[in-house]
Amino acid sequence: MKTLTQGEMAPNFTLQNQADETVSLSDALKQGPVLVYFYPKALTPGCTVQACGLRDSKPDLDAQKVTVFGISPDPVAKLARFADKHELNFSLLSDEDHSVADAFGVWGEKKFMGKIYDGIHRLSFLIGQDGKVAYVFNKFKTKDHHEVVLNYIQENS
Repeated sequence: MKTLTQGEMAPNFTLQNQADETVSLSDALKQGPVLVYFYPKALTPGCTVQACGLRDSKPDLDAQKVTVFGISPDPVAKLARFADKHELNFSLLSDEDHSVADAFGVWGEKKFMGKIYDGIHRLSFLIGQDGKVAYVFNKFKTKDHHEVVLNYIQENS
């Protein structure tokens, strides 16, 4: 697993969101920077806390012209249930074959309760309008992810 680093070009991608609409990174970058955050599984406690923090921070992110994309290997229907249940106000993207996770270098071996399996590593990437990774968020707790992101954006805008 070779994770993208600051300064590298982010791979463009096109995925379906929770409303089964086609969304692409290149289109979103025309509006401003994009926060691409990878999470393991919709409707789980940690992923819910992380998503709700971003939901509640959307006005601040909008003020900085930052678009948020949450990406997981969940199917579109599950993403729709997740978004509806928690009134999420940003795009959740379905990466069922984990090709985008692979391209960003966040799909790999994980350990949980003694079991080893492949899955998504919880990382976030701020992509600048030039398409380059402006910052990689890799040290945060799910409950304060949105604060870490906002603090970085506000300090560097």
